[in-house]
Amino acid sequence: MSEFIQLHMLVSYPPSNLNRDDLGRPKTAVMGGTQRLRISSQSLKRAWRTSDIFQKNLEGHIGIRTKEMGATVKEALTCGLPLTELLKGNIPEAKQTTTIPEKDAKKWAFSIASVFVDKPPQDKNKKADESSTEEVNSGEKGKNKKEKKSNIDGDTLRGEQLVFYSNNEISAIQALIAILIKEKRDPKVQELRDLLKEDLTSVDVAMFGRMLANATTYSFEAAVQVAHAITVHEVAVEDDYFTAVDDLNKGGDDTGAAHLGETEFASGLFYSYMCIDKTLLKKNLGGDDKLANTAIKALVEASTKVAPTGKQSSFASRAYASYILGERGSQQPRSLSVAYLTAERDTRNLLGSAIAVLKETRKNMDTAYGKCWEDEAEMNAHTGTGSLNDIMDLCCPKP
Repeated sequence: MSEFIQLHMLVSYPPSNLNRDDLGRPKTAVMGGTQRLRISSQSLKRAWRTSDIFQKNLEGHIGIRTKEMGATVKEALTCGLPLTELLKGNIPEAKQTTTIPEKDAKKWAFSIASVFVDKPPQDKNKKADESSTEEVNSGEKGKNKKEKKSNIDGDTLRGEQLVFYSNNEISAIQALIAILIKEKRDPKVQELRDLLKEDLTSVDVAMFGRMLANATTYSFEAAVQVAHAITVHEVAVEDDYFTAVDDLNKGGDDTGAAHLGETEFASGLFYSYMCIDKTLLKKNLGGDDKLANTAIKALVEASTKVAPTGKQSSFASRAYASYILGERGSQQPRSLSVAYLTAERDTRNLLGSAIAVLKETRKNMDTAYGKCWEDEAEMNAHTGTGSLNDIMDLCCPKP
């Protein structure tokens, strides 16, 4: 039976444009017949995953999501710098150089990158220690009779889809690069197969999952589900007309602005919901209970303190959660967003009213269905009761 942790949060953002649509407007949604502001779950998860809180607490256990692995591997082969440093953007002015020719580096990088997006290379009456160059596309069109369509571009080495690489897979790729540079040979079929890992030490992959269409054995179901945050009240998006003045304009012949612009913004009190399947998280992490608890604590802290980065320089719309209701139990989880199906209109005490209606809704749901939680904790910055540590202790009880 799974153990679920549910977090219900209320966060108030001042005028902002944290998450934009294709027209640059703040994202919205219609709920209960009224327009609300919305922050997508993808925007929230990326902000948390890339935050300093996550990076500091989970150093060495964070993967990377990219289409550019092939090109980066090629660079590592030709310049001799560690792949891990290149992925971080740590490229010194004076690059090292190796004796790996450009043509070979491109072919080997293609073979390595294709493992994660194409069907894994197969032994076709070949021994495991033989080279894989006949089994995978070298990227040189028309030259390989066994060439098959690949999801890696043969020229740019760019993938057609984002791949979430775990840190132990990145380490395995780095180890193979070192061998290829040393022995100056093609990668072997078994070496390429061994790059895919069923065991995870990357908490972000374990939490948010990944799907490899051509290697489903190495796909992982997300252990954390995050809802789109939505305002508890009706919102109208506003326009901000702004100007910029040229510092060298002395106001002689031209007293006008050097730049005119317009941006859109809105503000609101958001309800945010997250569900953590703690049992699945531990399973994804190979049963590592300590790492799972560390990951959960980092996620909880990041989710309550870190805002999406959209237009932060313009609005400085950083905010902590004002209210958190945590629940832990083994019953099927449920969101409490229905509490705000009717938009809140108590503008004199919006936060207090939103907290009250959330609690009342939960009480009524518990009466109708029975409790879906065995333990709970609350942090209310509005009244100064409870703390983030109380929420942490709920999520990861001390033995």
